[in-house]
Amino acid sequence: MQINPFDILKNAQNLQEKLGNISVTGSSGGGMVEVTLNGRMEVLAVRISRDALGLQDQGMLEDLTGSAFTNAIEKIRGAITREMGALAGSLGMFPGFGAPGAL
Repeated sequence: MQINPFDILKNAQNLQEKLGNISVTGSSGGGMVEVTLNGRMEVLAVRISRDALGLQDQGMLEDLTGSAFTNAIEKIRGAITREMGALAGSLGMFPGFGAPGAL
C-alpha cells in the first residue's frame, strides 16, 4: 500500500482538531483538587474545593494540586494514545501503535 503524504497531512490536521476537543479531568484528595486538560496539554480549568482551601498546611495543598495535574496527564496520555492508534490504523501503518503505554 502506498501512503499519500497529503492524506497524512490531512489526518494530522484532523488529529489536532480532535485533540483540542478532548478533555479529561484529573483529581486528588477525593476530588478536593481537580485539573482539566485538553489533548493539546492546555489547562482548561483548575478547581480547588473549599475544604482544600481551608487546609492549614500549604504543602498539602501544593501536593494535592501536583497530584491532580499528574492524574490528568496520565488520563490525557491514554486518550492521545487511542487517537493516534486510530489515526495510524486508518492509514494502515504502525501496527500496534495504539497499544497501552505507547506514549
